[in-house]
Amino acid sequence: MADLFDSGATPRPDTGPRPLADRLRPRRLVDVIGQEQVLGPEAPLGVMLASGSLSSLVFWGPPGVGKTTIARLLADETDLHFVQISAIFTGVPDLRKVFDEAKHRRTQGRGTLLFVDEIHRFNKAQQDGFLPHMEDGTILLVGATTENPSFELNAALLSRAQVLVLTRLTLADMERLAQRAEQELGRALPLDGPAREALLDMADGDGRALLNLIEQVAAWKVEGKLDSAALATRLMKRAAKYDKSGDEHYNLISALHKSVRGSDPDAALYWLARMLTGGEDPRYLARRILRMAIEDIGLADPQAQSICLHAWETYERIGSPEGELALGQAVAYLALAPKSNAGYAAYKAALREAKKTGSAPPPKHILNAPTRLMKEQGYGEGYAYDHDAEDGFSGQNYFPDGMKRPVLYQPVERGYERELKKRLEYFAKLRLRRT
Repeated sequence: MADLFDSGATPRPDTGPRPLADRLRPRRLVDVIGQEQVLGPEAPLGVMLASGSLSSLVFWGPPGVGKTTIARLLADETDLHFVQISAIFTGVPDLRKVFDEAKHRRTQGRGTLLFVDEIHRFNKAQQDGFLPHMEDGTILLVGATTENPSFELNAALLSRAQVLVLTRLTLADMERLAQRAEQELGRALPLDGPAREALLDMADGDGRALLNLIEQVAAWKVEGKLDSAALATRLMKRAAKYDKSGDEHYNLISALHKSVRGSDPDAALYWLARMLTGGEDPRYLARRILRMAIEDIGLADPQAQSICLHAWETYERIGSPEGELALGQAVAYLALAPKSNAGYAAYKAALREAKKTGSAPPPKHILNAPTRLMKEQGYGEGYAYDHDAEDGFSGQNYFPDGMKRPVLYQPVERGYERELKKRLEYFAKLRLRRT
């Protein structure tokens, strides 16, 4: 995958047409726009370069933020030979050749910085193949990935490399990049203020995408300045970056869930819309929204589950896009509903108790005795029929004999659980009095 300012191709002489992104490729690390969190004087790369000790690295970040460019400039800064490969197009024979050439180069006193784009696409065996060459100093590995290294890279490789997170460019970064492009072009873009902001938004934090858009706009023959509406008719907004099976998928569903839990309907609707516009399956969202009702609202509002089920059913009946409105209304309802995880916590506590007590049987007095032998064994003996007891409550023990009675369900003072808390305390007092 190409990255900001860098195509990975062999440098060409400055003759003939060159893309704007190629012409603006930084020649020094200080010229890189953005990524101060890794390049600053006190940031990881700044400290490594100042100390003259560069370790193997993994750059994790979205496309167009400078992964390839920074790797190439690191090789220049440390006088290492730069070799670039892509995991998509490189097989075991190619890797063997790269390692052999690096070994030969090392005997001549020159180190090798091996940049591996899309490193997560190598399988476990291929990733393991880097380890001995990293350990003996044959190569200094710099990998680039758009996927979460925790899930996609071997633990052995990660233990030998430092993961650095590169972030999407901010609007301020994009503006600086646009100004640098205008200096290179020798003229300002024919856009008014709102249209210029719209152009930066279209690039969605991707520097290379912005330079490609700027190159298109600069080529237009227009009089005066275009407004946002005119720009929108000439350029299409880039589709939002969203991988339905990748890290972004889990990040956004986490943001939606926590916004609901935090009682913020505006934020919850925003993240729902982000996922839907990114192409997420509405059925997946319907299932997760129902899970939110069970986990975070629970019995504080028993109606919440029904609303989520009805929203899901509505979507199944009328489909997209109208059915997605029902999901949005369910999300807004959940965000504003009283919150309680008491039922969820009680269930998890019950699971822990069940694992601790193993196969302890129920007390005999609550077991049915359909045969004479079972009656002789004491099954059902002493059972108190609650409907015959005062207040319809016998207060008998229903846990295994000898097991200390645990407190699992602890309702909160919110919503309908206020009423359940009163009932729980009422029965606790009766049980204490009758036992």
